[in-house]
Amino acid sequence: MPIFLLVFFLLMVGYAILINFYHRAWNQLPVYKVADRKPVTNISVVVAARNEEDNLPALLDSLNSQQYPSSLYEVIVVNDHSTDNTWSILQQAAYPELKLRPINLAAYLEDTGTTRSYKKKAIETGIREARGTLIVTTDADCRLGDQWLQTFASFYETTEAKFIAAPVRIDARRSLLGIFQTLDFITLQGITGASVYKRFHSMCNGANLAYEKKAFEEVNGFEGIDKIPSGDDMLLMHKIYQKYPDKVFYLKAQEAIASTAPAASWKAFFHQRIRWASKADSYDDKRIFWTLLLVYLMNVCFLVAAVAAFWKNIWLFFCLLLLLAKVLIEFPFVHSAAIFFGQTSMMKYFPFLQPLHILYTIIAGWLGKFGKYEWKGRVISKQPNN
Repeated sequence: MPIFLLVFFLLMVGYAILINFYHRAWNQLPVYKVADRKPVTNISVVVAARNEEDNLPALLDSLNSQQYPSSLYEVIVVNDHSTDNTWSILQQAAYPELKLRPINLAAYLEDTGTTRSYKKKAIETGIREARGTLIVTTDADCRLGDQWLQTFASFYETTEAKFIAAPVRIDARRSLLGIFQTLDFITLQGITGASVYKRFHSMCNGANLAYEKKAFEEVNGFEGIDKIPSGDDMLLMHKIYQKYPDKVFYLKAQEAIASTAPAASWKAFFHQRIRWASKADSYDDKRIFWTLLLVYLMNVCFLVAAVAAFWKNIWLFFCLLLLLAKVLIEFPFVHSAAIFFGQTSMMKYFPFLQPLHILYTIIAGWLGKFGKYEWKGRVISKQPNN
C-alpha cells in the first residue's frame, strides 16, 4: 500500500506539473488578428468524404460563403467509395462562384480492402490535383465561419508557416454524451495549442489544418505512415516539423474555428477515440509518447484504487481525495480554453464527469493498442506496423 500510494502521488505531481505547463502556455499563446492587407495566397481546400450526404450541403454552403477572393481558392472534395448519395450531391452541386472540383477516388484506387488508410489516399489524391500553394483540410461534417480562409491566408503570409494547426469546436446538445464530448474536446484543443506553441510535442486535428503543398511534397507526403489507418494529421505534422521545426504553428483565432457535431452515440464516440489512440505507438515524436504514458498510468491508478476500495474503505478515501486534486489541477486550464471557444457554461459539469473520463481514457487507450474499431463502415483491427 505505501509503495502504491507513493507511485500514485508521484504520478499526480508529474501530472500537475504537466497541466500547469499547458495552462501557462495556452494563456501565453496570443490570439491572432487578421492583417489589414489584400490576400495573395492561392488556396486549395481538400476534403475527404465518405457517406456524407447529410453533411455535405452545409459544408459546401459555408465554403461558398467565404470572404476570400473566389479567384484565389478552389474546393476539392474526394469521394471515398461512398455507398450513399455523396457522389451525386457533389456532381449536382451548383455554386456559380465556387470553384468546386469533385474527385472520385474509385477512379484512382479500387476499394479492394488492400489498403488500411483510405482517408490518406483521398487527401493525397486531392493534393496531387490541387493548384493552390496552401493546402487547407477539413472534414465533410464541419461548419466554417465566413472568415475562415481569410484568417488562414493572413496567418500564412505573416508567419511563412509550413504547417498550421487550427482550432476545432464540438457543437453539442445538452445531453450527457454531448457535454462529455465537448469538455473532452476543449481539453484536447487547449493541450494542442499549448504544446504546438511551446514546441513541446506535435498535436493537431485533421478537421482544421493547413500546410504548404511544397512542404507536403518535400516530406514525401504520407510515405512511411501510409499503412497506419489514422494519422493524416499528427503523423504528417511531425514529418513536417522534423524538416521545419520553426515553421509549425497553432492558429489561435476564433475566426479560424471549425465546428463539428459530436459523435451520435457512445459506440460511435468510442470507435472515434479508439481510432485516435491506435496511432499512439506509431509516433516518431517520443515526447508525446511519454506524455500519454504518464496520463494513462495515472488514470489506471485511479481504477486500481477504486477496485481496492471494495475490500478496504481507506482506499475510497484516498481515491476521492486524489480525484478532488485532479479536478483542482485541471479546472483552471480547461476553463481558460473554454473561454476561447465560448463554452464556459459547460464547466459546471466538469467535476462530475471525472470518473467517466478516467474510465473512458483507460478503455480507449487499451483498445487503441489491442482492439479494433469501425470507421465509416469499415472495420479496422490493430496490426503491427510493417
